[in-house]
Amino acid sequence: MPPQKQLHATPSPYEAQIGYYRAIRHGTQIFVAGTTAIDPTSPPSCPQILFPGDAKQQTCVALEESIRAIQALGGQGAQSVVRVKMFVSRREDCKAVGEGFREVLGKGNSSQGDGVVGAVATMVVVGGFVHEDMLVEVEVDGVVEG
Repeated sequence: MPPQKQLHATPSPYEAQIGYYRAIRHGTQIFVAGTTAIDPTSPPSCPQILFPGDAKQQTCVALEESIRAIQALGGQGAQSVVRVKMFVSRREDCKAVGEGFREVLGKGNSSQGDGVVGAVATMVVVGGFVHEDMLVEVEVDGVVEG
């Protein structure tokens, strides 16, 4: 029997507006959609971004939201993350985004309390996002052991 897809949604106004899921698990793989520092309490008609102007904090928020999505689908948390793609709207924010990544998922980071943390990563500078205050968006892939 083929594996069933498991779906995870959050109150993100963009999920409601566009109609996608935050994450999907298929078999042992978890795919987390592009995630930003969106304020989940803001309405779909007027989405708000947390920490405007602070790329490091936006990165931390987006990665932590991605980790929660992985946990919601049976992953252990940060140690289940295997790949992160970071999209940055301003080249001058790359260092801050890297600092946020290192803080949450960097090599050997054990601040999540769940064992060895580390992931492969890509960072790309892009032309912008759907909201002018978004400085970074991350996509995260995870694997569930077992």
